[in-house]
Amino acid sequence: MNEMITITRAEYDRLREAAEDLADQDAYDRAIAAGGEGVPAEYIKRIIDGESPLRVYRDFRGLTQAALAEAAKVNRVQIADIEAKRKTGSVATLRKLADALRLTIDDLV
Repeated sequence: MNEMITITRAEYDRLREAAEDLADQDAYDRAIAAGGEGVPAEYIKRIIDGESPLRVYRDFRGLTQAALAEAAKVNRVQIADIEAKRKTGSVATLRKLADALRLTIDDLV
């Protein structure tokens, strides 16, 4: 059977926006349930604006370059170079940094 309902464009837009908001909330709930961690929007905006993800996540964790270097067992100069985008860092270095920050490598690149 073919049933049809007609609504205004404004009502359609409102319903679509509500559905998108619900999908976003559901994705957030699933991430938290899976052990994920919420990162405040101010930090995400810094990454979107082009700041080094390593610097942003280091700040988020409240670590100095020296403290992160010690935790990751890498040279502080490597961290400074990656944050300044002078170097990208090897996969091994990024793995150590990601582990120390409790992230994935994908979060840093």
